[in-house]
Amino acid sequence: MGGALEGVKVLDLTRVLAGPHCTMILADLGADVIKVEGPGGSDETRSWGPPFQNGVSAYYLCANRNKRSITVNLKTEEGREIIRTLAKEADVLIHNFKTGSMEKWLLDYDSLKKINPQLVYCSITGFGETGPFRHLPGYDYIIQGMSGLMSITGSEESGPIKIGVAMVDLLTGLYSAISIEAALYEREKSGQGQKIDMSLMDTAVSSLANVASNYLISGNVPRRIGNDHPNIVPYSTFKALDGELIIAVGNNRQFATLCDVLGYRELAEDEKFRTNEARVKNKEELTRVLENLLQVKSADEWMELFSEKNIPCGPIHSMDQVFENPQVTAREMVVQVDHPEAGLVKLVGSPIKLSRTKVKMERHPPMAGEHNSEVLQQAGFSLEEIAQLKENKII
Repeated sequence: MGGALEGVKVLDLTRVLAGPHCTMILADLGADVIKVEGPGGSDETRSWGPPFQNGVSAYYLCANRNKRSITVNLKTEEGREIIRTLAKEADVLIHNFKTGSMEKWLLDYDSLKKINPQLVYCSITGFGETGPFRHLPGYDYIIQGMSGLMSITGSEESGPIKIGVAMVDLLTGLYSAISIEAALYEREKSGQGQKIDMSLMDTAVSSLANVASNYLISGNVPRRIGNDHPNIVPYSTFKALDGELIIAVGNNRQFATLCDVLGYRELAEDEKFRTNEARVKNKEELTRVLENLLQVKSADEWMELFSEKNIPCGPIHSMDQVFENPQVTAREMVVQVDHPEAGLVKLVGSPIKLSRTKVKMERHPPMAGEHNSEVLQQAGFSLEEIAQLKENKII
């Protein structure tokens, strides 16, 4: 059985992470994704490293499996005409060029919907296609700062800290995939495509979730609180005898059980700690008491005891521990694929688990232009025309 999106054709003019992550999700689900780059390969991540495996960038490998690759020089009219030809038969076109670029090339939505009214057209930019910042380039790091994410990440001592991965890019890719799937579903009823205007800034602001809600309701600007939770206590990292663990107590019953396991039941009856509201007000004092009690056992010993009593807790794993975790292995979150240059490559698996239309790893992350002849022949170009395009450096 094919994938859930089998039969959906995606023309992917994106690079780096947000767009490629989106199209990899679609490709994992069975869509035919054609990755379009400039001749020689213009996705910057092909050169980002180390690490490389036999000259192939680990960064590029992480977001480009299950796709085909063609190279097209969009600075030429012949190259842009190739895109128009492919767009006639595509279900989806996605790009992350700066606002105005596609209009300049007559590859914008209004131009392409004339030749394909059913086209779902997704634009990913830093700030969206409206508003005073629409022409500014967007970078995950800068958006993390501007959106407020960095202002709430880290501690008062550390100062603002960015998230350890390009989370805004990844979330934008997810939102884009959801939007594309929604537009495809709606097209089944209306018969019409539509344009999707995705913004890294919008995504980052939406990801503020309860922290934004706290501010909008109270008017109080949140401060950096490290690993603590702004609304729940104890809900943080704590030092045991040999290292740190996470304790995430969500209600008064769990707190009372925690106190029992720690051998200090009366702590749960103290007026300063009996309710979550009181614990939030007296967080610093409670943290000192808990860490004193935790010093008599190792983190692993405490986690075993807490788990027996259904107290939410967990370790802080390093990357090697993550990929040695039997749960990660059981859920097939590491997959292997043969690559013609890199050899046997390990990749992070898909978190999407469908019972019938399962996600499959059918294509390695493609080399630049690997499928030029295949894709163009399917689009109606002759071998002679393809040879001429190559000779003229159009592909």
